[in-house]
Amino acid sequence: MALDPVFVADCPYGPGGLLIDDVLHVDREASLVRVRMPTDRRLPLTEEQRTDPLRHPEHVSGGLMVHMTGMVGFVHAYYVMDLRHADGWIGYGVRIHDARFSALARPGEPLVLEGTATRIRKIRNQIFARYRFLFTQGETVVYEGDQTAIWEQVAPPVTP
Repeated sequence: MALDPVFVADCPYGPGGLLIDDVLHVDREASLVRVRMPTDRRLPLTEEQRTDPLRHPEHVSGGLMVHMTGMVGFVHAYYVMDLRHADGWIGYGVRIHDARFSALARPGEPLVLEGTATRIRKIRNQIFARYRFLFTQGETVVYEGDQTAIWEQVAPPVTP
């Protein structure tokens, strides 16, 4: 499905931080989301690289990939857990249990970013979610992660 303007407006980052162009799959029962991320050369951090074909080949920044785990988490919170930033919910990564960069993601072909909540625990106005991330470019796995985030309702819902 193409990006819903209401979803984009609810994101705590603008388009330059959201960096996805399509929600490819949502499976509420499996607690899984899959999105597409374009990888043109104008990506944050990536566009600042001083590249050399041998010494420092052009690639999507690893720091940006970690940021994208948060954006996939936001997609999951929005479409699977029904949490809305406009209702006062915000999420933060609290622990990276494991992170593996298996290959360089090269600018050009989009990345497919998948996130699955493997555990969700609710305590008062907080939700702890543990996620498994799998980022691929074509058939190549470029990133795998196991991370925990906390979602908190920090403000009352915004009324129109």
